[in-house]
Amino acid sequence: MTKSAAIHSFEPPRRTLMGPGPSDIHPRVLAALARPIIGHLDPAFVEMMEELKSLLRLAFLTQNELTFPVSGPGSVGMETCFVNLVEPGDKVIVCVNGLFGTRMVDNVRRCRGEPIVIEDAWGEPVDPNKVEDALKHHPGVKVVAFVHAETSTGVVSDAKTLAEIAKRQGALTLVDAVTSLGGSELRVDDWGLDAVYSGSQKCLSCVPGLSPVTFSPLAVESVKKRKHPGQSWFMDLTLVLGYWSAGRRTYHHTAPINALYALHEALVLLAEEGVEQSWQRHRAMHERLKAGLERLGLDFLPAAPYRLPQLNAVRVPAGVDEAEVRRRLLTEYDLEIGAGMGQLAGKIWRIGLMGYGARTENVERCLSALAAVLGH
Repeated sequence: MTKSAAIHSFEPPRRTLMGPGPSDIHPRVLAALARPIIGHLDPAFVEMMEELKSLLRLAFLTQNELTFPVSGPGSVGMETCFVNLVEPGDKVIVCVNGLFGTRMVDNVRRCRGEPIVIEDAWGEPVDPNKVEDALKHHPGVKVVAFVHAETSTGVVSDAKTLAEIAKRQGALTLVDAVTSLGGSELRVDDWGLDAVYSGSQKCLSCVPGLSPVTFSPLAVESVKKRKHPGQSWFMDLTLVLGYWSAGRRTYHHTAPINALYALHEALVLLAEEGVEQSWQRHRAMHERLKAGLERLGLDFLPAAPYRLPQLNAVRVPAGVDEAEVRRRLLTEYDLEIGAGMGQLAGKIWRIGLMGYGARTENVERCLSALAAVLGH
């Protein structure tokens, strides 16, 4: 490498992140990342891990003992749930109303389970009647899997009702809460959810790379009764349990220590604000954004009752180059919004109001920049 081509320290541009994730990180969380590293078997770190589990129970609104952050992004949390609960031959109802439901189907197949796919239109919530019919026509279903907050469409489904239907037929529920945790109403115990996974980089406003998960006693019992070992060594809960137990801590892997510092601080911030208060703040910022978008003549993909406050799927007006709008927002205003995915590519923008990013100045910045780029 020549001197003129030398690589220097990377200094990222300063952006306002209002896409589907990652979200802007609170200064206290960034500061936590820079704290001195200690060993992952250090007694002080073990104590912090126990606090993390307690804070996550608060975020999920659960008393589940098995609640911890998987060392990996939300996709690893998803696989952790599937590879532990689904054995070869198990029947699994998978509700697909967006891109992330399709990933659930792939997980079932890779576990050599039998997926029973229920489809709803992208932009619509999961239809509980279809789930009930499928359970009646397919006796012996072990798991009902669905996305609570579909990040690709900005739609929230009725997790409480879906769980009630599954329970009546003796099925476990497996739930994607990657975008909902901390931003929308999510009550794991009250709704009877069995296996739930999320992500650190959305409404928790932490760094990417951690996936909070929680498993009900019924789900844990199912894992312990497996006839076949799970296909993943790293995600095998029977091995991970010992790693997250302060009383009998066993080595499993080297934890992402500083990232866990950051998640701990993010959860402390959530606890200080209050979980329900955080939901209310996300809703208030959504209403502010909605009013401004309507003044610009823009409307939403989902109907009002099913809109996620933290992930706003906005239709691209006819004749507008959606990619050029995003490019100009990024280059001229240092503002990131997201594009559509899958069958919605080129048809919607996804505007995130997540965690620390769900605040008035971000909403106003976004509306002002959009108005300028769209010529309003």
